Amino acid sequence: MTDLADGLDDHIRSLTLYARVLVANPADADDLVQESLRRALTYSDRDRAYNWRAYLFRILHSVRADHLAKKARDREIPIDDYVGQLSYPASQHGFVEFKDVARALVLLSSEQREVLLLVGLEGLSYAEAAETLGVPVGTVMSRLNRARQSLKHILSDLSDGQPGRNSR
Repeated sequence: MTDLADGLDDHIRSLTLYARVLVANPADADDLVQESLRRALTYSDRDRAYNWRAYLFRILHSVRADHLAKKARDREIPIDDYVGQLSYPASQHGFVEFKDVARALVLLSSEQREVLLLVGLEGLSYAEAAETLGVPVGTVMSRLNRARQSLKHILSDLSDGQPGRNSR
């Protein structure tokens, strides 16, 4: 448990950043992180050595999956109703490009977005991302390749003034 406590601030920052990009809602992201930490502290075996970073991201992924399953059971919410809330007006020159990338990320499939964020943003290895998502390493590599190609295509469409239609 000491390993977790020693780097807890860094873990919380990484989890929060990943969750906020993943769900695009700071309040929901904070809820996911809080539930992930609660589960980690409740269910971890204190005598076992963990790769806490990968373990916490796997728990966050599971919490998100549980949340999505519950939402799907409760009611279906079309993403088109929320796309406008996922972007903010540019406040500086470089922010415009960031905004395009954020919009492009939303257009990726959730599988592609998850692996791209874990490997590209969080710096997890393919093996850690595979462990986090519960899929083989080859699947992570394949999804990452497709995500990069799709992102490139979507960004090209956005720069041409087309919002990523036919980009998957």
